[in-house]
Amino acid sequence: MRLRVARDAVQVSARVQVTAVRVAFISNCFAHGSTAAESSGTPGDGTIAKRMSVSIEQLRPLQATVGLLEVDAKRKCLVATGATALKEFLKSAPIPTVIGKHDRHYVIDHHHLARALWDGGITKAFATVVEDLSRLPEGKFWDAVIERRWVHPYDERGILRAMSAIPDEVYGLPDDPYRSLAAFVRDAGGYLKTPEPFADFQWAAFYRTRIPMWANEFQFDAAVDQGVHLAWSLDARMLPGFKTRREVR
Repeated sequence: MRLRVARDAVQVSARVQVTAVRVAFISNCFAHGSTAAESSGTPGDGTIAKRMSVSIEQLRPLQATVGLLEVDAKRKCLVATGATALKEFLKSAPIPTVIGKHDRHYVIDHHHLARALWDGGITKAFATVVEDLSRLPEGKFWDAVIERRWVHPYDERGILRAMSAIPDEVYGLPDDPYRSLAAFVRDAGGYLKTPEPFADFQWAAFYRTRIPMWANEFQFDAAVDQGVHLAWSLDARMLPGFKTRREVR
């Protein structure tokens, strides 16, 4: 009897912890760290990044999916924020882009923010142009973004696709549920935020082979709890942001 009570108490505690993480995830959705552009260094031609206002419709993705649960959490923050505070936030967190053919802005990072803005009915954002590659032929452009680790053409099942499979607009990005799982695990303390390009997708791939797909909110919360424990295991030690035993404690 005591064993059952203790076990139930642990399970309740875990559910409370994950629920708290959900709230914290939404509350902290304006937090932002180093971008993929920053982790890849400065533009090779010495160009100074410049900030400008852009329409969300102008943005072209350089990844093939997003996690829609993460997008929705960000959307809730954005629509609940006053106009002045929202503008200041967007100025402080510009979307890094590289200019391609026809002067199109290709998104290097913050795809989830861009999609959340669109889903929230917010049509404008600020972008930082990291490099202008508009003079390159199309094939050379893709070679350049691959070399700089600015593109991630993996679909919602984690399968590598051709560059042509990446949607033309951020609002056309399909859902990779495991990408959302990775983000919630990170915010629950499973692993550290890192400037490694597309680090959360590496964690998503890790979980895809270890955690069954969930069917409801309760199962998702359980998946987050399981994901945290897996993140602390030795199986995850080669992933970016892995915590040592000392950091976990």
